Amino acid sequence: MRRAVGVVLLAIGAFLIVLAPLIKFQVAGKLVQAPADYYIKTRLTAENARYFNKGALKVLTGNLDITVTTRGDVAQAKDDHVVWDQFTAVNDVTNNKRGISFTEFRSAFNKYNGAGVTCCGASVDKEPVQLEGQIFLFPFGVEKKTYKVFNTDAHKAFDATFAGEDTVNGLKVYKFEQKVPPTVTQTLSAPASVLGMADPGDIQVNRVYDGVTTLWVEPTTGAPVKQEQQRHEVLKTADGVERMPALIATAVMTPQSVSDLVSAVRDNLGQITLIGTTIPLISLILGVVLLVAGFLIMRGSPAREG
Repeated sequence: MRRAVGVVLLAIGAFLIVLAPLIKFQVAGKLVQAPADYYIKTRLTAENARYFNKGALKVLTGNLDITVTTRGDVAQAKDDHVVWDQFTAVNDVTNNKRGISFTEFRSAFNKYNGAGVTCCGASVDKEPVQLEGQIFLFPFGVEKKTYKVFNTDAHKAFDATFAGEDTVNGLKVYKFEQKVPPTVTQTLSAPASVLGMADPGDIQVNRVYDGVTTLWVEPTTGAPVKQEQQRHEVLKTADGVERMPALIATAVMTPQSVSDLVSAVRDNLGQITLIGTTIPLISLILGVVLLVAGFLIMRGSPAREG
C-alpha cells in the first residue's frame, strides 16, 4: 500500500513540476489579453489653448476640456483581435463654446500584443485607415526600446522612443515620447480675408499638424496610465506660409483620470502576477514536495514491509 502511495505522489509531483513552466510560458500568454468589453472615460485639459473657431471666424484663446470615451465592440472581437471605438469631444470652457471638435476612431488590434490589425471598419472620422504599430496598448512585458505607435491625427504610425523610467502615483512606469513631423491632415477652403490676405473670395489652405505625445506606460501590462499631448496645428497656404493657428495647445490628463487608470492597472497586475508567477511557483513547490515525499515513501517501504 505504501509503495502505491509513493508511486502516486511521484506521479503527481512530476506532473506539477512539468505543469509549472507550461502555465508560466504558454497558458499565461493566452490568458493575459486585452478585454473585448473594455470601457473607460478619461479627461484631459488644455489651458490657454489657441484655436480657430469656425463660428466666430477668428482665433480664440481658452481653456479646453477634452473627454475621451473608449468602448469595446464585443460583437466584432474574433480570433486573436479585439475592436475598440474611441470618441473624443472638445469643449471651450472659457468662452462657453461646446463641441468645437469631435473625433471618432474605430480600431482593431491584436489582443495579445496590441499591434494594429486592419479590419472591421478601421477608420478615423469615417475615413478608412491602414492600422500599424501599437494602437491603445503596448505589448505585455514592455521593453526599453522604440515602438511604432499609431497617431490618429496623421493617420499613420511614428516612433515612440524610450525616454526613461518614472513613477506615477507610486506605480513604476516607462516613459515614451513620440514626435510627429509637420504633416498635412486636411485641405480645405477658407475666406482669404479671414486669413489676413487681400485675395478675393476663398482660397485653399492645408491644415498642418505636428506634435509631441508623451506616454507613461506600466511595463508588465503595457497599459498607458498617463498622457500629455503637445499639439501644433496651423493653416498654411500653397506657398507654405503659415497664415493662422488651427489648434495650438498642450493637453494633460486630469489627476482623477490618471488615478483611475493606475487603479485599473494595479488590478490587472494582480491577475497577471497570479497567472504568470504565483500559480506556477505554487505548482513547482508542491510538485517538488510531493516528489520528495513519494521518493522517501518508496525508499522506506521495503524495510517496513520486511
